[in-house]
Amino acid sequence: MLVIPAKQHYNIKTIKEAIQPHLNKTVKIKCNLGRNKYEIYEAKIIKLYNCVFLIELTENKIIKSFSYADIITKTIKIYE
Repeated sequence: MLVIPAKQHYNIKTIKEAIQPHLNKTVKIKCNLGRNKYEIYEAKIIKLYNCVFLIELTENKIIKSFSYADIITKTIKIYE
């Protein structure tokens, strides 16, 4: 799983710094859709912005975006 520094309060800056080393690397992303439904993507993190980051799926080259708040709220989890 993505290593995020242990702090009581996470913020966008700490999440972005934790994702930075994984830029242009292949990771697995588990997305919680609710009601015990999940999607698992194998993707490459391609771009980091102020509030969101972009991934490109390895299978069909679709680009998706997620916010850093999705990681804080545990809507998505990133695995190496």
